[in-house]
Amino acid sequence: MSTSMQLDPQVWTKVQDAFAVALGLEEDEVVPEAKLIEDLGAESLDFLDIVFRLERAFDIKIPRGGIEAEAREDMDDGVYEVDGVLTPEGLAKLAEVMPEVPAEEFREGLRVSEIPELFRVATFANIVTLLLEQKALGKITPVATEERAVI
Repeated sequence: MSTSMQLDPQVWTKVQDAFAVALGLEEDEVVPEAKLIEDLGAESLDFLDIVFRLERAFDIKIPRGGIEAEAREDMDDGVYEVDGVLTPEGLAKLAEVMPEVPAEEFREGLRVSEIPELFRVATFANIVTLLLEQKALGKITPVATEERAVI
């Protein structure tokens, strides 16, 4: 399993449960490397349901707006993407913020609109873990959370 951090068993159990309930799956079908759309059949409304369940389970706020916003941070227009297609620099930055995705999936010609197709269950487990760490350190405030988009 390739994830950005070791998955905490307590976090993983709640993440796995949220996905299973939201998608009507058995828990053993929800594995860290499963792609949300291709493997688990998730649709855009399912993403909202999953985020809602994770927020309730962990008492956190998962900001809307995209992992893409995290990858785009500090990049001028035209450096991250051109006409909706990620540049080599954009692909490298996205790979950096999504280490749970195999490197070969960050391919030339990847469109910004295709980024959700890369999401794994581990993507959400990593986001939850990061937000819980920030919460524990007192780094998350309502304003800062809204400004820093994650999903």
